[in-house]
Amino acid sequence: MTDPQIALFMLGIFIFCVFLGFPIAFTLMAIGIGFGYYAYYDPGRMWRAFNRLEDDAGLWESTRLWIEGLYNNRIFDLFVNQTYTVISNEVLTAVPLFLFMGYIVERANIVDKLFSTLAVATRSIPGALGVAALITCALFATATGIVGAVVTLMGLLAFPQMLRMRYSHSFAAGIICAGGTLGILIPPSIMLIVYAAASGVSIVRLYAAALLPGLVLVGLYFIYIVTRAILNPTLAPKPTEEEVPSLPLGKLLWLLATSFLPLAMLILAVLGSILFGLATPTEAASIGALGGILLAIAYRAMTFDRLRESVYLTVRTTAMVCWLFVGSYTFSAVFSYLGGEQVIAEFVAGLDLTPIQFLLMAQLIIFLLGWPLEWSEIIIIFVPIFLPLLPMFGIDPLFFGVLVALNLQTSFLTPPMAMSAYYLKGIAPANVKLTEIFSGVLPYCGLVIIAMVLMYVFPQIVFSLPDAVYGVAR
Repeated sequence: MTDPQIALFMLGIFIFCVFLGFPIAFTLMAIGIGFGYYAYYDPGRMWRAFNRLEDDAGLWESTRLWIEGLYNNRIFDLFVNQTYTVISNEVLTAVPLFLFMGYIVERANIVDKLFSTLAVATRSIPGALGVAALITCALFATATGIVGAVVTLMGLLAFPQMLRMRYSHSFAAGIICAGGTLGILIPPSIMLIVYAAASGVSIVRLYAAALLPGLVLVGLYFIYIVTRAILNPTLAPKPTEEEVPSLPLGKLLWLLATSFLPLAMLILAVLGSILFGLATPTEAASIGALGGILLAIAYRAMTFDRLRESVYLTVRTTAMVCWLFVGSYTFSAVFSYLGGEQVIAEFVAGLDLTPIQFLLMAQLIIFLLGWPLEWSEIIIIFVPIFLPLLPMFGIDPLFFGVLVALNLQTSFLTPPMAMSAYYLKGIAPANVKLTEIFSGVLPYCGLVIIAMVLMYVFPQIVFSLPDAVYGVAR
């Protein structure tokens, strides 16, 4: 076999191991080191000292030098260097801080007050509870960026209340699941940080580029909820005065000021300091982490157990991301050295695709990968395969990154592997069927596709804000 064929065989083994359920980070490292040992095998370099031994050398000395030669392969140097590169990456430093902010906010009992207040504030809008749940999901998802946490918490908080008010099971489930996934798109998104680290794109420009598409998607969700509630009021009956009482304007404003405003100000402070150049993402994330602690204290929800749990979850998730990067960097370096990237580039070039056709093909592959894989694995492992091909088609990696972030919304919403649906089913009442949840989330997959089409047709949705704030970089 030629080296490029071995590279493709290496990729095939990895995909096979993924479907068998092996831990992806350690599978990447094992395959990368295993095939790297072959790729960098150099007997003259490895056993140079052993071959120079005198004939009367002792058994211990001979064995020691032979074992040293066995490990004197450049793949181990590469593995150590890649690990150091990941650990010293300044962009990734923001990941644990944003995670900590999200876990603290999740445990600060902010979301229940926020949802209750928004339910009262939107009671005159068709589908009022659905609208309140969507806004709460968008804010909370932006603060935490962890899909499972948002869907689970909102499923415990808002979903039962919507069912008590006679909402359709599928309609209510779709709102919770779709709203819970918004955190991987709307800044300050951890997914965008990971993409920036993998692609070399400026994180501040990426945040600015993703803001309008995120708001467009929220707007499409809002229009869908209200329209469905108007066309079919039985899906989302209007709440009675006993279920959601109306409040005097002064009291309503006070509730908004004590529930909605603090979390919104925290998010705006973090995001604004990044977008306007007042702080780096890492510095802004540290502000967000401190702000989350202060919010928890202000809401009298800060306890040592909650702090310890937040730190533990932060460390666990950060370690997972870092090990994925280490494995991916090692794997991709060996894959490229063997000629795998060149084979893929030549294959794609031979297809004679237009830029639009290439984007459609890439997004279809990412869409399919979203069924068995998490977004972190797709961004760290598979997206870098497409990045070297972007200049061939004149595609800006900034535009590609936002498009991928939009696409990955569907990975949580598309049956049969819709993880948001399974998160919700795990805490939903027994009479709510999984098929009902699936039917509720499917329309939102269509709305994501509509948002992607709008980006294709009107690319200024992506470029207008970063160009206005930072100047044209293309």
